[in-house]
Amino acid sequence: MSDRYSRQEAIAAVSRLDDVRLVSYLNAEIVTPLQTADGPIFRKIDIVRLELVCELSDQFDLQDDALAVVMSLVDQLHGARAELRSLLDALSEEPQEVQDRICAVVVGAERTATEPE
Repeated sequence: MSDRYSRQEAIAAVSRLDDVRLVSYLNAEIVTPLQTADGPIFRKIDIVRLELVCELSDQFDLQDDALAVVMSLVDQLHGARAELRSLLDALSEEPQEVQDRICAVVVGAERTATEPE
């Protein structure tokens, strides 16, 4: 399987995708392929994104503007997850006493947030 797809290869790779839908998603900037002299080149991540967008559109009957919002939230969630992973990696390099202190603060904050008022 290639990691670069032409417009036609992208349409063939995503079962629910057709040219009209692809144009709509491109115009809404839901998917932003690489632009080359030969036309757009879609990466594997674009193909996965197109599959998700088609599924969301079909299952929840979402319009392009709503899909753009949902995909923006998905992007933000992935970004936050990557930042959290970096933080956890950095924390694992700290001495155990520092890790324990931070964990105690986090657990204390979770308890406070979930306790009834």
